[in-house]
Order: sequence, then C-alpha cells, then structure tokens
Amino acid sequence: MVDKKRILVTGGAGFLGSFLCGRLLGEGHHVLCLDNLYTGSIDNVRGFLDNPRFQLMQADVAEPVSASVDQIYNLACAASPVHYQSDPIATMRTNVLGALNLLELAVKCNARILQASTSEVYGDPLVHPQREDYRGNVSITGIRACYDEGKRAAETLFYDYNRMYGTQVRIARIFNTYGPGMRADDGRVVSNFVVQALRGEDLTVYGDGLQTRSFCYRDDLVRGLMALMNCEEANALPVNLGNPGEFTMLELASLVLDMTGSTSGLCFQPLPQDDPVQRRPDIGRATSLLGWRPEIGLRDGLSPTIRYFTEKLGRLAVAA
Repeated sequence: MVDKKRILVTGGAGFLGSFLCGRLLGEGHHVLCLDNLYTGSIDNVRGFLDNPRFQLMQADVAEPVSASVDQIYNLACAASPVHYQSDPIATMRTNVLGALNLLELAVKCNARILQASTSEVYGDPLVHPQREDYRGNVSITGIRACYDEGKRAAETLFYDYNRMYGTQVRIARIFNTYGPGMRADDGRVVSNFVVQALRGEDLTVYGDGLQTRSFCYRDDLVRGLMALMNCEEANALPVNLGNPGEFTMLELASLVLDMTGSTSGLCFQPLPQDDPVQRRPDIGRATSLLGWRPEIGLRDGLSPTIRYFTEKLGRLAVAA
C-alpha cells in the first residue's frame, strides 16, 4: 500500500509536470500544482480540477512559497532553448531563486525535495556517454548559460542544503524527453520535426544534422522521477535519467517523415551557438540504484506523439 502524501509539483501545469501530477493522483496522493503558466497551461491539468485531492496555485517559484507538504518535485523552468532564451534573466531567477525558496520550504516542512536538473549541466560534452561524475564543458558567456549555469547553481544549492541542514535531496539530470502533451511551439527537435512534417513544411535541420541526441519517452521519464524520489539510497547523488539510444538529427528526421507519411524535405540552417554535438546518458547509476531503465523505444514513443500532434493541430485549425 502506498503511503499517501501531500506533494508539491512546481511547473505542474507543464508537459512533464502535468503527467507527473496525474500519476501521483492515481496513487492517491494529495497534489499541490504550482505554476506561473509561462510555458505551462491550465488545459494540461483541466482534467484534475474537480479532484478534491488536487489544488492549482498560480504563482512564481522566484517568490517565497508557503505550503505544508511531505515531498516537493521542482520542475519549474522553461526547458526549451526558444523559451528559456527569450528572457534569460527570468530563467536564471527561476532556477536559482526558485531552488532557494523551495529548499527553504523543504527545511520548514522537513520534506524531501527533488530537483529536475538537466543534461545541459554537461554542456557540449568532451566525454561520451556522459556519466554523473563528469564536470561538463559549459560556457558561462553563451546564450544557453542562463539555463545551463542556472541549473548547475541550483544543484549546488541542493548539495549545500543537504550538507548544512541534512535536507533529503534528490537530483535528476534529465536528458531529451518527448511525448504527448508537448506544445506545438515547444521549440525542441521532436516537436519541431513532427509539427513541420504534419503541416507539410520542410523539416529544419541545424548544422549538418549529424549531431546526436538521446530521446526518452515521457512515461519512462516520469516513472524514473518517482523512483528516484522514493529511493532511500539516492540522497544527494545526481542521477542521469534518459534513454541511452542515440540518434543523429538526420536519422530522427527520416523516421518522422516515414511515420507521418510526409513528403516534406529538409531545410538546413546554421548550428545555433553552443549547441552540443553529442548527448547520450550513462544510466548505470539509475539502473543500479533505482532498478530503472527506459522501456519505450523511439519508434514506439513517436507513434502516440504523432497522434497527439495530429489531433492538436486539427483542433487549432478548427479554432482558427
């Protein structure tokens, strides 16, 4: 039997946060969803609003948070370059002040807290695949630094609160994740390719398309977050969560075109500044500590994702 808890999910109206809220409600927990709706949407949690164990709070984690909770999942922060670069100062405030405010709440409530960190802490890695003991190759002057360095600073705060106050902290370094619930204008490669293919537009490929990413399906990732939160041996240890399957952008484009039946071509654009050349997680720690590994391959995960965007674009066309 699952011990019922009061759980705060920040960024809970976003792509991953809303799915996590649903999973937690399904286990019988009371869920407080906090979101400033910058990239999240009430539509993502509309199905929970009548649930007496769910509460939506529109607020910003950069301001102090008041609540009585047992666990905190901090998923607050725009995760795609398009959105986090549009206001880099707000991105840094969300990452650093948000982490500080939530850690203060965790101390006050004696709550366990999980930080949704990112593979971006590794920057443009010189080590492949990336293990948790790799310190990264990150530019502090580039246009991605607000996110990369913001997440690195947040991790530092988590480790320091653990050392100074004994706070129970969990750190998930999340690699590229996709699935139903993404925004059509999310700006990340899976949503870009699928939306462009469905619209009959050429797929935008940056650079030569030979840079690689590893894509984890939403359900696998959220299952990993929950396993990490509840693992006693994972205190203050960064844990990579991602799918170690590695694909070039050209391979992904070809697969999306094949699965959508699109006749779109490819449009090559210059590689964005500081865009990583390789990205692939070593998930040995997640496997040994959590007994976790992804179960859904890219093709199997793209099928429901394409169906979701097909329906979503149809609704948008009718609304227009």
